[in-house]
Order: sequence, then C-alpha cells, then structure tokens
Amino acid sequence: MTETADDLSAPLGQDKPRRKRRLRLPFTALQLLAVLLGLFLITFAGFAIFNKDPLGGEPMARLAIRAPGATDEKPAASGHGAESKPDAKHETKEAPKQAAPGEQKTITMIDGSTGARHDVVIGAGDAADKGEAASGPPPVMAGINPKLLEKSRYGMIPVVADGLRPFTVYAADADRAKAAKMPVVAIVIGGLGVGAAKTTDAIMKLPPAVTLAFTPYGSDPGKLAERARAQRHEIFLQIPMEPYDFPDNDPGPQTLLTSLSPDQNMDRLYWHLSRMQGYAGLTNFMGARFIATEPAMQPIIREAAKRGLGFFDDGSSPRSIAPQATANQAVPFGKGDIAIDAVPTATEIDRALNKLESTARERGIAVGTASALPVSIERISAWTKTLGERGILLVPLTTAMLKSKSS
Repeated sequence: MTETADDLSAPLGQDKPRRKRRLRLPFTALQLLAVLLGLFLITFAGFAIFNKDPLGGEPMARLAIRAPGATDEKPAASGHGAESKPDAKHETKEAPKQAAPGEQKTITMIDGSTGARHDVVIGAGDAADKGEAASGPPPVMAGINPKLLEKSRYGMIPVVADGLRPFTVYAADADRAKAAKMPVVAIVIGGLGVGAAKTTDAIMKLPPAVTLAFTPYGSDPGKLAERARAQRHEIFLQIPMEPYDFPDNDPGPQTLLTSLSPDQNMDRLYWHLSRMQGYAGLTNFMGARFIATEPAMQPIIREAAKRGLGFFDDGSSPRSIAPQATANQAVPFGKGDIAIDAVPTATEIDRALNKLESTARERGIAVGTASALPVSIERISAWTKTLGERGILLVPLTTAMLKSKSS
C-alpha cells in the first residue's frame, strides 16, 4: 500500500482521522422532566403555604352593596381586593356611597346569562343572626299597642300599662266558656323564625288555634311573627337557655347561662325581648340546666311578671323550677305534656297525638309540643280537622293556661 506524506507524519496508533464527539447531557430527557415537575410542585406548595389569601383558589361571586334608591355607577372591586372584570355568571355594580350604619343595604346579583337581577336586603337583621346588638332597633310590628312597649338599649320591649298586660291583649281569640266545659288540647310549634319556608308552612297550613313559638334569630323574625298574627295565631317568644351539655349543645347567641350574673342574663333577656313584639308569653328554648337552677331562673320569672307575660315550660326538664317560681309571682303558666314529633315519623307522630287526646280526656287539659317539620305539620293538620267531632276542643296555649289556673 502506498503511503502518503500525511500518513508518514501522523502519530503512531492514530492512523485514522478522529471522529467528532457528540455533546452528551449529564441526565436523560426523562430525568429532566422529573426535575421540572418537582420544581413546579415545590413552587405550588410554597404558594399554598405562604399565600396570605385564605380564599385563594375558591370560586367567587362578586356582589354589589348599594343603598336603597342609589344608582349604579362603576364596577366593584373583586372579593380579594384587586379590581377585575366581571366573571361569566355575575357582574356587579356599587353605589356611589355606602349606607350609613343602621340603614338597610341591598346586595344585587345580576345573572350574566339571563340578565335577571336578584336583590337581597341586609342590615340590622344580620347582626341579630350573629347575636350582636343591631346598629338599629327592629321595627315595631303592625297591630301592636304602643302603650304596651317601652324603650330599651336594644329596642322596644313589652310592659304593663293602663291595667293591660301583653298576655291578655295578645292572646288569640277562643271560646273560653266552651273550653271550660270540654276537654281541651293546645299545640305549640317551636323553632320558628329561622327558615322562612318552614315558618310560612306552619303559619298557613295549621289552624289558627295552634300557638307558634318564635326564636329571636333569623334576618327578620318580626316580619314572620307579624304574618303569623295576621293569620290569627298567637305567638310566644322562645328564650335560649343553657342545657346540661353546653357548650357542646349550644342554643345560639345571647344564651342565658347559669354562670352569668343576674344583670348579665337580664341584659341578654332584653336583647331577646326586643327582636319582635306581640307575643303573649315566653318559653324556654332548650335550657334543661338553666330552668332547673333557681338562682338563675327566678329573676327571669320576676321579669316576666313585671312585663305582663306568661311562661310556658316545654316539659323537657323534669327538674324545672318554673311551676313553683311562676306560682310565687302569679305568672300565667303552662307546661308541655307530650313531645309530638320526638320520633319524626308519621306513625309515631300519630301515636303521640292519640296519647295527647287520651291525656286531655283524663285530665281535661293536654299540651303538645312539636317542631315545624313537614311531616309534623301534615299529621297535626289532619288530626285537628276531626278533633271536635271526637269531643275535644283545640284551643290556643293561653286558653289552656287560664283553664289550668282555674281548675
């Protein structure tokens, strides 16, 4: 083989030209993808941990708050404080100025797909839902005797005036002469005022002789109570009281507690009394411990006497001192005999109603308590329609209380 000059000058052992070496990465493409994914997860976790916005990532509906009668002018800021465009479903406007404290405000929701506007009025009632003193007192209901009201720090509360007592003025009409000669049954439906639908069902579907007991909660319990009175139901006010397992079982804001002083409980009582008007008396809402504790309960009964109110014990506490306390203060008193829907099925409710009827025949008076469950309202309504045919008179609670006192 003939050798060229280049071959002779080439170093020994390197008789062929060297190939160019390709650049090789220190890791594979799969390893690179894993590293990038890891960096992303670390970044996301850091954002979630250190982001100060507790609602980050939550869906938002931006709402406008405007004073009644105000005109819309400019877009509102988003729920997280940064100005943004309206989302797909809701657009918002805000009033040129906010309502002053104590005024009502309206939240306007505009459906982006249909253009429908939905206004929700908020204001003093929202403070009531949280158990806070409202910036403005609840309005006085229609049909209320102004002489039987006096001003408190929270609003108007009942009082005796000109020899008139709320217990007698706001008692529902009844044939008391007939009630004195016949066995009578009274039914009290409690837990109303929170939940407009169930409250309205009780008001409209039950006969007027059924007494309705309202809690002080809800955005506007007075409005529902006013509607109940317009349908000739008498109403009682439920006062949240401490149960034995409080606070695990909590009746709600401003609950009367055995651990508070009489003055503190009285202040809370005035808050409850101011939430509506037109009630003939008070009744406990839960409160098995409170109603059995004489030092705590006595001032409440004295206040009921002072304000011309009756007191109804729902019968849930066998150790209640209410019968003795009301007798000492000459307060009209009643006590529940049977919890009609303790087992909320149609069969058990019918059985409880039959037992209530038997109790009325034996003793002349029987009082049942129930909640506004649909099944309860349906069974009670059906039962009362034929009660008179069986020789028993359905009466308001005040009539049963008066009959009990005279017997």
